[in-house]
Amino acid sequence: MTQQPIPVFCLAGPTGCGKTEAALALAEALNGEVVNTDSRQVYADFPLITAQPSPEERSRCPHHLYGFLETSRKISAGRWADMAVRVIREIHARGRLPLLVGGTGLYFQSLLHGIAEIPPIDPEITARLTARLEREGAPTLYAELARRDPDYAARIHPNDRQRIVRALEVLEGTGRTFSWWHANAMPVPPCAGPLACFMPDLDALAPRLARRIDLMLRAGALEEARAALRRCDDPAAPGWSGIGCAELFAHMRGELSLEACKALWFKNTRAYAKRQLTWFRARPDAVPCAPGDVAALLALAGRS
Repeated sequence: MTQQPIPVFCLAGPTGCGKTEAALALAEALNGEVVNTDSRQVYADFPLITAQPSPEERSRCPHHLYGFLETSRKISAGRWADMAVRVIREIHARGRLPLLVGGTGLYFQSLLHGIAEIPPIDPEITARLTARLEREGAPTLYAELARRDPDYAARIHPNDRQRIVRALEVLEGTGRTFSWWHANAMPVPPCAGPLACFMPDLDALAPRLARRIDLMLRAGALEEARAALRRCDDPAAPGWSGIGCAELFAHMRGELSLEACKALWFKNTRAYAKRQLTWFRARPDAVPCAPGDVAALLALAGRS
């Protein structure tokens, strides 16, 4: 007998649009528990830089899958989905509502529509592409990915080494693009529920993103990065590929002044928010909501 999808409520949107505050209000109103649905907030060394909920915020309701991964480790969407489904089942069994909160479109896709069962890739392909990455640089391989799988390339950052290599290895190993595999996922998804998306105007969001970077630095983001560097000094480590992390790494290596670091951090954050908005606007199941409109979210939850 096919297992029925688990009821959930999803709150998505671009970085810096106020998802954390809204999620807390939802959790308190709906007897919910928050499940991280953001690929950067899994890293233990970067709670400030990746804007994970603070200890005070986490004290207001249970939070799951934040800050559990070492900087040197990578995590696939499939592995994350396996972990998330286990947590979601436990929350549901307690009679509470799982609230999926974050900005990683593929994570929402994996739970609401199922994840592609990509066959194992020959390690030699991975090794060859990784060697090319070190030799030729991420921009060169990203340009190749943009030619061969433009839909997926548009969703990721041109310096996201892990995802660039993964997409190219899947293409070479299976003969099909990552986009094809995502479109041909498992028929029965593990979860079901509304996908509410905050859709701010990008120009209105940009000043908030700039202020947030200043606030992160005042709160100790550079000190956080220095501590992380003492634990892992490999610039190719997956945890360092995140926006904010990569720019601070370059500053600590003397490649960027702090002002240049902040400028690049903001530029990359804004570009990432634009990609996130593009991805969520293209989702036919996404329900656009004004940032911070908790009443609309509660109404949507009531209809689900």
